[in-house]
Amino acid sequence: MQVRNSEGEAMAESAVSSLVEKLAAMLLAKGWRMATAESCTGGWIAKCCTDRAGSSAWFDRGLVTYSDAAKSDLLGVESNLLQQNGAVSEAVARQMTLGARESAEVEAAVAVTGIAGPDGGSAAKPVGTVWFAWSVSGLQTRTERKVFSGDRASIRFQTVQHALQGLCDQLSANPEKQT
Repeated sequence: MQVRNSEGEAMAESAVSSLVEKLAAMLLAKGWRMATAESCTGGWIAKCCTDRAGSSAWFDRGLVTYSDAAKSDLLGVESNLLQQNGAVSEAVARQMTLGARESAEVEAAVAVTGIAGPDGGSAAKPVGTVWFAWSVSGLQTRTERKVFSGDRASIRFQTVQHALQGLCDQLSANPEKQT
């Protein structure tokens, strides 16, 4: 299956499959497991991970927390952070990934929260804005904001790719080099 962005360019799922293979190998080598906390991707990251046979050896769970209530109830995101910063914010992404790690008792987690469109954007947070957070045992939680272009499917696909790549990058990081 291929996903096409609004310009009609094909984005190969094989790129995501390769990232999942790399991620699986890294987690298995460490004897670690992971979890996802997803909003704008609606479970797509977890789906990509569990498409791989044998993923139960390294993938624990995926939490789809689309609503603010779900973010609070399932991940422990503080309601005042949601009110002050909005769901699409660094603070919320950080609490989402930490909540996923804590609830699953895993060594690695990724969280995404964003505006996939076509509606919902603003001047401060245009459609395509996504906050990422990666939490890996022994490292400081890393966050990043990206603004992707394209239609809803393209923005979500780019989010999945970036989330997986970021987790691979974190897993290969040298803890001594973290600040």
